[in-house]
Amino acid sequence: MLSPLRNRFGIPGVISVIALVFAMFGGAYAASNSGGKATSSAKAKKGPRGPRGPAGPAGPAGPAGPTGPAGPTGPQGPKGDKGDTGEKGEKGEKGPKGDKGAQGDPWTLGGTLPLGKTETGVWALGVGPAGGKRLPINFTIPLAEPLDEGGVHYINAAGKEVKEGGEVEVEDPPACDGDAEAPTADPGNLCIYTGFEIQTLCFNELITRVDGATQGASTAGAVIQFVNLTGEGGGTGSWAVTAEE
Repeated sequence: MLSPLRNRFGIPGVISVIALVFAMFGGAYAASNSGGKATSSAKAKKGPRGPRGPAGPAGPAGPAGPTGPAGPTGPQGPKGDKGDTGEKGEKGEKGPKGDKGAQGDPWTLGGTLPLGKTETGVWALGVGPAGGKRLPINFTIPLAEPLDEGGVHYINAAGKEVKEGGEVEVEDPPACDGDAEAPTADPGNLCIYTGFEIQTLCFNELITRVDGATQGASTAGAVIQFVNLTGEGGGTGSWAVTAEE
């Protein structure tokens, strides 16, 4: 195989060819040992940056992170409009019977007027022919004790107490300092006030207990006898009774 080369190039030419082949194989081996990267003493110059490409599609949502701490309470908002009335609920079951309450004070039904307390009422007498007329005064709350004749008083329309057959009038009676609009009575007294009267007459001796014979007032009330002086007459008024202290 070497004969044709030797004849053509001679001995020095053959040596040169062999040296060239080894040089080529040596460069290839060096290139393979350097990771296949060619080395160059001259570094390539970096060119200009190209335009930015379009945005890629959104990736899938990541997992939710941990809950953060609660923030500060915000200011109270404005009051909202009143809502519509809801539907009526079903009737609830009847509750258990409550305990019996404590006994009430003497003003309850069946009691008597407490000491020093006052109750009031009104009276009216219709017109009628001349003669006597009887009119009851009922105490809604009864007295503990009846009143004697010194404890009943009749005050005429002039504000005077009429006594002793209607002939004696006492101004500013001490036990009855009210009037028909605001009746009052001192403790242990019944004061009957006249608002107006027409041709009638009444005085203390005509105020009796319910028996109609004993002067004064019963625990349940009193009876007043009026006398029509001439023709028809009548009147209206009020009364007050105060229990003994």
